[in-house]
Amino acid sequence: MAIIIQLLVLAFVILSIILVVGIPVTLASPGQWEKSKNLIYTSISIWVGLVIITGIVNSFVV
Repeated sequence: MAIIIQLLVLAFVILSIILVVGIPVTLASPGQWEKSKNLIYTSISIWVGLVIITGIVNSFVV
């Protein structure tokens, strides 16, 4: 069970780094917001899902 939590946290950290770099670059580039708006919203949804799933799985580990 501990390996699952570690993998979830790893995915969370990697996605967080990608979003921290990618969102400001997208917003600063002219015309890129319209092209990648759906991708950013999907990535944020996955990020929120990872937070919730990691919390739920972590509650089962003592």
